[in-house]
Amino acid sequence: MFEDFEENRSLVNGININYKIGGSGEPILFLHGYPQTHILWRKMAHLFAKNYTVICSDLRGYGDSDKPKSDKKHLTYSKKNMAFDQNELMHKLGYNKYYLVGHDRGARVAHRMAIDYQDKIKKLSLLDIVPTSHVFENTNALLARRYYHWFFLIQSFPHPETMIGKDSEYYLRSKLKMWGTNNDYLSEDVIKEYLRCFNSETIHASCEDYRAGATIDLLHHKEDFEKKIICPLQVLWGEKATVEELYDPIKVWKKWATNVEGESINCGHFLPEEKPIETFEAISKFLSK
Repeated sequence: MFEDFEENRSLVNGININYKIGGSGEPILFLHGYPQTHILWRKMAHLFAKNYTVICSDLRGYGDSDKPKSDKKHLTYSKKNMAFDQNELMHKLGYNKYYLVGHDRGARVAHRMAIDYQDKIKKLSLLDIVPTSHVFENTNALLARRYYHWFFLIQSFPHPETMIGKDSEYYLRSKLKMWGTNNDYLSEDVIKEYLRCFNSETIHASCEDYRAGATIDLLHHKEDFEKKIICPLQVLWGEKATVEELYDPIKVWKKWATNVEGESINCGHFLPEEKPIETFEAISKFLSK
């Protein structure tokens, strides 16, 4: 995986962020989702690296990035704080302007980055999400079944941590299987790498990520709702996933951004793993306009 890429750790915002970097040209930052790591992008990174400098990082609390101790208000894992990490990483690497692509939780961090660092983001591509506040404000029985983990992971410490920790391998494998449309998109060595990183520290940190999503992140979104995303925004989603089933993604995102386009990809939730070529082509077309 990631042939000709270098792996590094950089101290930003008081913690170490793990990342891989490769290619040459204008920079693109790729952010992964839950319960994964930067290797989510392994099937696409080399394709983008032909024309861009590609940075695939682990979010704080995930992969080989640090898992700092949280606080009662979950500010440590607020999207504002996680967004600051990633923008500081790009600044430290020497990139004042860059393209940004995020999937799942990484897309929620990317959403925050596009609000807080509007002068830095050239174009933004968000994969298989609608805004966090829209999800909570439009929760129904079907959403609760599809996104049950949202409501499980936000329960008070140490309830979800204890339950997941009893059989973390079963939990992680079930999540990966549940959100993908087939069993072929993940090889066993990739699953084992995800499992390597899904330790007790990551389990707790990821719960804090979701707890922040249900509390402090909602407050930040409410405060900044009038501050729209001004860079061109692409929204991609899985045709066989929950976002397609429950929402009109482009219509929803037009409430949050001034310039929105997008389309569905014939797959489940994990676009970069299930349909890497189609996803690469869609993002490349958007970036090259």
